[in-house]
Amino acid sequence: MPLASAWLHTIDPYTVKLWDGGPIRWYGLAYLVGFFLAFLLIKRVARVGQSPLEPGRASDLVITLAIGIVVGGRVGYAAFYSPSLFGFTASFPYWNLLDFSGGGMASHGGMIGGCVAAWWFAWRHKLSKLHIVDLLAFGAPLGLFFGRVANFINGELFGRRVSADFPLAVRFPQEAFESPAVYDALITAYGGPLPRNWLDLLQAGDTALRQGALVAVPARHPSQLYAATLEGLIVFAVLAVLWWKPRRAGVIGGAFGVAYALMRLVNENFRQPDAHLGEQALGLTRGQWLSVPLLVAGLTLIVIACVKKTPRLGGWRRAAEPS
Repeated sequence: MPLASAWLHTIDPYTVKLWDGGPIRWYGLAYLVGFFLAFLLIKRVARVGQSPLEPGRASDLVITLAIGIVVGGRVGYAAFYSPSLFGFTASFPYWNLLDFSGGGMASHGGMIGGCVAAWWFAWRHKLSKLHIVDLLAFGAPLGLFFGRVANFINGELFGRRVSADFPLAVRFPQEAFESPAVYDALITAYGGPLPRNWLDLLQAGDTALRQGALVAVPARHPSQLYAATLEGLIVFAVLAVLWWKPRRAGVIGGAFGVAYALMRLVNENFRQPDAHLGEQALGLTRGQWLSVPLLVAGLTLIVIACVKKTPRLGGWRRAAEPS
């Protein structure tokens, strides 16, 4: 029937769960897989392309970038979405910014942190800064893909409401933690107070909770999977086509900025805005507004590369032809 036509999200976010809250989540594994794939791509370019980066230093670069991305992603989330994380508490870990248990990473912040790390690595090893940024950009999209898939598994950053008979519609019971109205509706549909670990029971297959969730939880777009496709796979495909052969240093980094910004601008139309932020000026979301300067920066980087005629570097398909 129509109410049950939307798929109910009951995926356990833990790969291995030996105690409440740990120790291994799909989200963490997604980061590891993303960084490993970035390492393989960067090493490929260093090995077969025209690159000043020695293949043996690819792992050093990826570790440096990983630190920059994680730090930038966390600080960016606090700055762009939740300034209260800069505050302190009387309990461990004392600084809210270090408390990752509740999640909170911003892709735009991760990009800023990654660029800072890339420029530091290039300065430290006397390499082309624009080329190292290109390598960062080439390795990033597949990491973004797995990160967005992990967002879907976690049941977070879900989409806007949609008809329950929409073929891709999903009901995210995790919404009850964010919406008092959904939580109250779930209590009513369940027929009484919810157990403390009601989500765990639902994910384990509790029939009464499942029936209640199918009635109380609204159907939504799986915007995380849209983002995985748009911001991850499509952006990677664009860069892979462009970097088939060496390009002027900075072009790939600029192309990433443009492609990601455009894909994010599109996908935000399907993603539910953060409850405490909502839609902002001109009806755009915070994510869309953050994508505007990224788009401008990407275009600027491409123009600089072309005007200054930076050296042609990189390429993942074959070594550069003599020019």
